[in-house]
Amino acid sequence: MTSRRARDSSTSGDRPDRLFAGYIFDLDGTLYLGDELLPGARQLIDALRSLDRKILFLSNNPTKSADDYALKLTRLGIPAAPAQVLNTVDTMTSWLLRHHPDATVFPIGEPPLKQALIQAGLKISEDPTEIDIVIASYDRTFEYRKLQIAFDAIRTYGRARLVTTNPDRFCPLPGGHGEPDAAAVIGAIEGCTGTRCEQNTGKPDPYMLEAALNRLQLTASECIMIGDRLMTDIRMAIDAGMHSALVLTGETTRELLRAAHPAEHPTWVLNRVDDVLPDAVRSARA
Repeated sequence: MTSRRARDSSTSGDRPDRLFAGYIFDLDGTLYLGDELLPGARQLIDALRSLDRKILFLSNNPTKSADDYALKLTRLGIPAAPAQVLNTVDTMTSWLLRHHPDATVFPIGEPPLKQALIQAGLKISEDPTEIDIVIASYDRTFEYRKLQIAFDAIRTYGRARLVTTNPDRFCPLPGGHGEPDAAAVIGAIEGCTGTRCEQNTGKPDPYMLEAALNRLQLTASECIMIGDRLMTDIRMAIDAGMHSALVLTGETTRELLRAAHPAEHPTWVLNRVDDVLPDAVRSARA
């Protein structure tokens, strides 16, 4: 499908000119960075809630649970319940339960992912002769021992498949810094086994979008995706025919946007997240 041409909110009238039934927000780089809300975030969420819009917070980061994210948002001034948060801990667990409920899995990840899998009744093992699925995830405790287990399960015994929670290359941190994300773990496993990752349950995969729309009980045409990353947030929306807004407060700069293919451009480009409100709504609330 052909992407809608991006419009820059720095030009008057280039904000969305309508309200949507549902607003799907990325978190890191969109609503907050580190432990600080980004400008306009709290006011925007308050405004959308007063207008009875449905809101979902969406993250590719599996190092925290939905409870953790809800607590953080609430602490930062955006009250949220766990049911309003969807991340790749949730989607990986639900994907396994739907497609491979009897599989034995080896999660290379952090405690929230492992705990969710155990609570769902899925079997976890570090024995390569038992492992059916290796889950490559964002893991700040990744070590050679884990790589060896994955190697043996996939290549030595030839029985395991490789999947991932998310394809992100790095996680942004305050001050323009970042740290390696799940793509580093995927790359290490692919590099030594010669296999390819078969399934991603995070953005931009349709499975993540399906889960988000099911949570909202809305269709793609009724929603807008707001995020800071072209290849995850915006790509998912474009593939679904959903309107999208790229905020320039996270990963993507104007230079990166100019270098991207036009088919990868969002519907709107916003300087800050509250620019997603139409001018008429902003004027009425002034």
